[in-house]
Amino acid sequence: MAITIFPVTPDFAAEIGDVDLSQKISVSDMAEIKEAFWKYSVLVFPDQILTQQQQLSFAEHFGPIERERTLDPKATPSRFDGAFSDISNLTASGEIWAEDSRQRMYKAGNKLWHTDSSFKRLPSVCSMLYATTVVPLGGRTEFADQRAAYDALPPVMKQQLQGLIAEHWIATSRRRSGFSEFTVEEQQRLPAVPQALVRTIPQNGRKSLFVASHASRIYGMPDAEGRALIDDLIAHVIQRQFVYSHRWRPNELVMWDNRCTMHRGTDFDDMRWVRDMRRVTVSDIANSCEQEGLSLPV
Repeated sequence: MAITIFPVTPDFAAEIGDVDLSQKISVSDMAEIKEAFWKYSVLVFPDQILTQQQQLSFAEHFGPIERERTLDPKATPSRFDGAFSDISNLTASGEIWAEDSRQRMYKAGNKLWHTDSSFKRLPSVCSMLYATTVVPLGGRTEFADQRAAYDALPPVMKQQLQGLIAEHWIATSRRRSGFSEFTVEEQQRLPAVPQALVRTIPQNGRKSLFVASHASRIYGMPDAEGRALIDDLIAHVIQRQFVYSHRWRPNELVMWDNRCTMHRGTDFDDMRWVRDMRRVTVSDIANSCEQEGLSLPV
């Protein structure tokens, strides 16, 4: 039986049924899933019971898995090893975190519009977030379509943006959310990196903006001017017509294309309810500047 696809909108976000991700997926079903992913950029797989290894096995169909954690595990222990990011409000021992915990303060930055791993020289193709326990109120994840946002720009603006390079740095987004206590190891391992401001998605040929709260400045522009351009573009991308707001259900996997979407988590009472989710992130093949044929700035 072929998979079932229920689009949320004609071109952005779709629910996928009639597939069990815990089992070996046929070549034809995987081809359909990939084709749907390149079209809709956000796929929702409800009613999935997945072990960590089964989630990893599905993710490996899309490329190599990121295994380097952003935070130093010595300073911020996690329930998972480097293949997983813990997108929960739980400590390494499985208890709800303290109000002033380092993990909680760092993850406040996830409420800003961002794209995973754009602050790494080798960015991400996609992320896969699996939920076992969800909260009764709040805690949505919102996704913004940077392809549609690019399409809606005036031709003159598209021409102005072509070839521009932005600097992405994890410290930029975290400082905006009030976190600046990076360890020496984290600062040395995660320097600012260049990324193309406009990129082409090779599987469908669509152009997309590539902005996020990690973006700090534009190379070759005065800082204030570049910062204003980034803020204006983010404001453009997150207009209601480009956004899908996802309400989580238990045992659900959602995957999204980090090359052409932004996302953010919304508030919930994280000192009252347990939210238990784990994320796998798949690496891209090269820096976005290299993929666009742009010379990397020194």
